[in-house]
Amino acid sequence: MSESKLDAPQRDAIDYVERNRQAVADLNDAIFYFAEPGMQEIRTSKLMTDLLTEAGFKVETGISGFETGFLATYGLGKPVVAMHTEYDANPNNSQVPGVPERKEIIAGAPGHCEGHNTNAAVLIAAARAVKKAMDEHGLAGTLKVFGAPAEELLLPRPYYVRDGYFDDVDVAFHDHIWGDFSTDYGQFMIAAVSAEFIFRGETAHAGLTPWKGRDALDAVVLMDMGLAQLREHLEPTTRLHRAITDGGVQPNVIPDRASVWWYFRDPDVDRARALFEQARRIAEGAALMTNTGLEVEVKSAVWPVRANQTLAEAVQRNIEVVGMPEWTVEEQALARDTQTAAGVEASGLVPQATPLTGPAEMIFGSNDCGDISWKVPMAQLWFPGNIPNVTYHHWSAGVALTTSIAHKGAVAGAKALAASVLDCFTDPTLVERAKVKHAEEIAGVEYRSLLPDGQTPPTDVNTDLMARYRSELANHDPGERVEFE
Repeated sequence: MSESKLDAPQRDAIDYVERNRQAVADLNDAIFYFAEPGMQEIRTSKLMTDLLTEAGFKVETGISGFETGFLATYGLGKPVVAMHTEYDANPNNSQVPGVPERKEIIAGAPGHCEGHNTNAAVLIAAARAVKKAMDEHGLAGTLKVFGAPAEELLLPRPYYVRDGYFDDVDVAFHDHIWGDFSTDYGQFMIAAVSAEFIFRGETAHAGLTPWKGRDALDAVVLMDMGLAQLREHLEPTTRLHRAITDGGVQPNVIPDRASVWWYFRDPDVDRARALFEQARRIAEGAALMTNTGLEVEVKSAVWPVRANQTLAEAVQRNIEVVGMPEWTVEEQALARDTQTAAGVEASGLVPQATPLTGPAEMIFGSNDCGDISWKVPMAQLWFPGNIPNVTYHHWSAGVALTTSIAHKGAVAGAKALAASVLDCFTDPTLVERAKVKHAEEIAGVEYRSLLPDGQTPPTDVNTDLMARYRSELANHDPGERVEFE
């Protein structure tokens, strides 16, 4: 690491993260074993907010109706710099770390198989490091740290933006685990609308008097058939996928309720919106054909994710100063064994940080931070905490998450994130240049929320899942003792 390219606040922040390597690892591992899916991150959120409160942040919980969301604030005045990330697990993703084969900690339980636990460790370590540097060097400005629950459900940040939490923010930073150490600029993720279609009919005995029933499941099937026929006529970049969330109770009872949950995605926000509206019309047709009622519940709707070139260039400089962790022979072996078992290229861990080259290539996934990136200039930091080439939401993406691979990657990510945020406090021209560039990058586009008027977030998601597994999961975690200096 070439600290000669850093100013004193940045050097002190990086030293702080380095001295707290063990705390970063402990926080990472605790959240991994909490294994809390979206809207159920109760222990996770409390641990994170406790660590921020302890450091001197003013913490507000439950923002925008999200019990496990939070905003932690420190400082006064301009610039206002935001940091934000997610920390939810996924259903059915339980995986024993360090084992390069499918092996569940608890059969059927939720788990981290992407690395949002590591995202959280990076956010908290970097936030505490920035705050400490602000104190020691008398830096003016305001640091806002946002906790974003249920990212896998694309939930919180469109609500945060809609509710005004980013109205006074000048620039924002998002950290996310990856297989390399890099940053991007330009649009690199796609818009999405998440909605559940609920059909209601009337029960009847399926053997004796089926003509007296109105089959809600038939409506779900007909909607599915209609969207299947529509696929031929969609843009190649469009994505739509679904899960049937209620299909009835038993075969001899005509279902009076059935539901299906769809995601509609496209790089173009207007096409994503139009696809949802077309799906609504198809659902109305299915309801008409089956003589059933229809309710449509929009859970969330997010803009594509983009990143600001000016901030990306600043982040890249700090990535190059921090440098890629040095991987051991054992770490490389675990990575290659996992890649082989997962059926992907066994290239091992990336040895060097990735250069910043041109606008980013599109990733056909979505993240609810997209709305922030159109509201204010936003930087995206990808830090090297997971194994390259593996598929997220798959057991192979859980193997590294409490090993030294994740621990080293989190430390590197926290250092680069802290240094980049401090750039905004020590160089007043950076924020203004980022704003000018942001205006150029989104010229001609008017941001407006995709959320329906009056929409409130769902609050009971994954409640039954955690009621089933929470006590058993608690038997496997290492506790909540995380001590930063």
